[in-house]
Amino acid sequence: MTLLTTLLAFAVALGILVIVHEFGHYTAARWVGVKVLRFSVGFGKPLVSRRWGKDGTEWSLAALPLGGYVKMLDEREGSVAEADLPRSFNRQTVGARMLILVAGPVANLLLAILLYWGLFLHGVPGLKPVIAEPPAASAAARAGLHDGDVIRAIDGEPVASWADLQWALLRQLPAQQPLSIVLDNGSTRSLDAAGVSIDGETDIAAKLGISLFEPVIPPVIGQVLASGAGARAGLQVGDRIVSVNGRALQQWASLVKLIRSHAGQPLQLQIQRGSQSISVHLVPEVTQVNGVAVGKLGIGPKIEESMFAGMLTQTRYGVVKALQKAVAKTWDTSVFSLQMMGRMITGDVSWRNLSGPLTIADYAGQSARAGGVAFVSFLALVSISLGVLNLLPIPLLDGGHLMYHIAELIQGKPVSERVMQIGQQIGMALLLTLMVFAFYNDLTRLFTG
Repeated sequence: MTLLTTLLAFAVALGILVIVHEFGHYTAARWVGVKVLRFSVGFGKPLVSRRWGKDGTEWSLAALPLGGYVKMLDEREGSVAEADLPRSFNRQTVGARMLILVAGPVANLLLAILLYWGLFLHGVPGLKPVIAEPPAASAAARAGLHDGDVIRAIDGEPVASWADLQWALLRQLPAQQPLSIVLDNGSTRSLDAAGVSIDGETDIAAKLGISLFEPVIPPVIGQVLASGAGARAGLQVGDRIVSVNGRALQQWASLVKLIRSHAGQPLQLQIQRGSQSISVHLVPEVTQVNGVAVGKLGIGPKIEESMFAGMLTQTRYGVVKALQKAVAKTWDTSVFSLQMMGRMITGDVSWRNLSGPLTIADYAGQSARAGGVAFVSFLALVSISLGVLNLLPIPLLDGGHLMYHIAELIQGKPVSERVMQIGQQIGMALLLTLMVFAFYNDLTRLFTG
């Protein structure tokens, strides 16, 4: 069922993004008078096709769904009837051709604005930016941050939720100067983040010693997996674990640490079940997590909703303010995407941050299972990424074709076919290299967690 959800969510997301992108090209082409021959979702042999409109445009769904295209009338791709010559793409002004090319990526960015606008009108749920006690040697501890501190701004950027906090850190790092942290009580802290990099493997906040505050959860079992070591040992929902190997327990987190550190080793649990005190002997199963053996019992805590009620927050705005926030969010994310690409090229950011279709499909499934707000947020983010990627000056992409047209404006004549052929070869090599890195990262995440 999980796999089916992932595949359906990925197909829906990809279909929406491709249709919006290509419809941008289609709309601009029709607006400037270019005849559109085919609007295809997917590549290869059409599975379904139908002609529609006064120009008899062929609308098709093709076999390979990873993309799409709009085929326009063009003398360079075949003979054109005399009456249709004015409607040929190659007969349009440079400005008109550039408008058609840029319309696809712009449509993706406009979709992101629309989605974020809807989210901010609806309200985006989140967790308050309350932090736990930082580890003693961490940057957060040296800055004087403590358990229960509420972060409201990072280097002047407002923070309303835990997601805002993580986003602000991503935008600021790597930082050459200490970050200014403003707390809920108005006081400030100076956080030295020098040397902290974005490597795609570790939570940036955790690297600085900043973690989300969690209310104390008592060591009471709320879930027992039928196939786990806990079930085989006779543990039941409602059992309170009083001690492990004679060590008294006050909270669930302490139990988790003990179990994880005793993979394959016998443990003696003292259980309070109603009025009975029961001694249980068991051995945690050995599970590999990032190459490290950890113990697992297959049990979960009993969590009361009231414990976390005070940790929840919701970001909601009026119509105009929500639109302003949506535009700002789309712009900031676009700029950040370009910055990340630049940092990858310079080596400041690891190439492990590059994701391919497997990771995107996984995130699509996770967000769909998390609910409508999460899926729409995912869709907006990927739409921005698609728009920004297609504007890069890489031959074969929209941005590469824009580069040729800019050169035509400067030199007063079209770029030669030889130059375009060389550019296509370079573009193909670059895109294949990116795909190899992305697939390698996907497979690494898949097999190593």
